[in-house]
Amino acid sequence: MLEPEREQEFDVFTDLLFNSLVAVSFLFFLAFAMINPVAESGKVDPKAELLVTVTWADNNPDDVDTYVEDPIGNVVWYNMREAGLMHLDRDDRGMFKDIIVVNGQEISNPLNQETVSVRGLTDGEYTVNVVHYIATSSTPLPVSVKVEKLNPVVKVIFYGTVTLNGTGDEKTAVRFTLTGDEISDVNNRPKSLVSLTRQDKSPDSGIEVSQ
Repeated sequence: MLEPEREQEFDVFTDLLFNSLVAVSFLFFLAFAMINPVAESGKVDPKAELLVTVTWADNNPDDVDTYVEDPIGNVVWYNMREAGLMHLDRDDRGMFKDIIVVNGQEISNPLNQETVSVRGLTDGEYTVNVVHYIATSSTPLPVSVKVEKLNPVVKVIFYGTVTLNGTGDEKTAVRFTLTGDEISDVNNRPKSLVSLTRQDKSPDSGIEVSQ
């Protein structure tokens, strides 16, 4: 009668060991599932096809505006922040509202930058203009303009500096034509976009309207 008792004890031990292994496996799986994936450092997942970045000197009080026209004739600017598939992500007004108070201390943002993102592409010509909306001095203001095509790889279409010479001055930074993934006819032939937003096809800001 001792042999069946030993077998019974062995079976109980086996069941206990098996159940313990199942519990440990479950806890391991649960812990693994709760581990957050390691972030890939420096990886950017762009939500746009084109990105226009306009910058001018840090801490400069002047207000510079960005105007972008797509091939259909939509124009995005500070008073029309969404037009077609274009969006003015940031409208920077120089030093205006660039100071916030945190815990009784003033924190200033010295960066002057505007960005326009284009979330879908249409074949045809795009135009990027900058306008000196408010000049606080008579000193010419250099403005950097960069236009990037983000997909399938980042490609810089244009990177250069435009000089604005006072309130109301409008300059065409770049015009270019897209045909599929092909970029052509990159130029800076003057074209007024301010006049387009005023429903006036004739130049009224000292800049030639040309097609």
